[in-house]
Amino acid sequence: MRQLLAAVTAGLVALLPQPAFAWGERGHAVIDTAAIHAIPADGPVFLQKHVDYIAASASQPDGWRGNAEGFSKIVEDPNHGWFREQFTFLKTIPRSRYEFVLALYDQHLRIRASDPETAARTNVRWTGTLPYAAMEAYDRIVVCMRQVRRLAGEGRDPAFAERNCAFDVTRLGHYIGDAANPLHISVHSDGWRGENPDGFTTDRSVHGRFESRFVDLIALTPADVRARIGAPARQTGDMFDHVLRYVDASGDKVRQVYTLEKRSGFADANDRDVRELVHERIAAGASMLRDMLVRAWVESARPPAQITPAPLDFANPAFNPATGSAPAGPR
Repeated sequence: MRQLLAAVTAGLVALLPQPAFAWGERGHAVIDTAAIHAIPADGPVFLQKHVDYIAASASQPDGWRGNAEGFSKIVEDPNHGWFREQFTFLKTIPRSRYEFVLALYDQHLRIRASDPETAARTNVRWTGTLPYAAMEAYDRIVVCMRQVRRLAGEGRDPAFAERNCAFDVTRLGHYIGDAANPLHISVHSDGWRGENPDGFTTDRSVHGRFESRFVDLIALTPADVRARIGAPARQTGDMFDHVLRYVDASGDKVRQVYTLEKRSGFADANDRDVRELVHERIAAGASMLRDMLVRAWVESARPPAQITPAPLDFANPAFNPATGSAPAGPR
């Protein structure tokens, strides 16, 4: 394990191709490593001490999706996708995971008699919850970074709080990394579905061939994307909106993935266009993760916002009795 950590961080890792849910171990490790090394001096640089741990743990959330771990699988599976074609009936994406789930169920009830096939996939498993998982992980990072600041300000050792942050970064990094792959943002995640005038592959292996086999074939390293990451975006405005725009930008490239697959099935390491797409997507994931970590560090310097009435208070004007809470507000 120690050898693997050193290789990933140095950008010299040479892993064998293997089935994986997303980007494989190599792709996720590269995204996390590149993001953390790109944190500026005024950001949460303490994470760089934990980069080996974060990179080695980058694929851990996929392990929570095993069929044998039913409780974990039920909640975790949707966190890795966002099949936006499935909920075009929503004019606005709810700012609550539970309001989103209830909106899907309401639509399921509306169409189950007239369109039972579509209704069978109008549920959280076949739409995904990735933006919510990303924001939930982001919020946890803000909290743990706030604790790091407090302990350091009190002259106490923040080591344990820093490790808590490192673990939460593995979660955020995984979801942001998944979203960088266009095949996680479409119903066409595992082969083209429905009308197919362009003759795109319907082979379910397309997902793994793109994000794992090709990535391993070109021996992707953090050095390959470092120059593409650039300076931090210093994001302002609502973070949830940033995440939604990020996943949409990735989803817009689904047809590009399938068009490139028709050349050689992602088996040619010399295909410059596929290599370019992989580098661009991996860099996009690393940039977004780095920017979210920097933004979280900035937010952690401020005291928590005082929400009055509280989200669970029936008097809150946004309180939804169906979910027992007001949705998250803008930040």
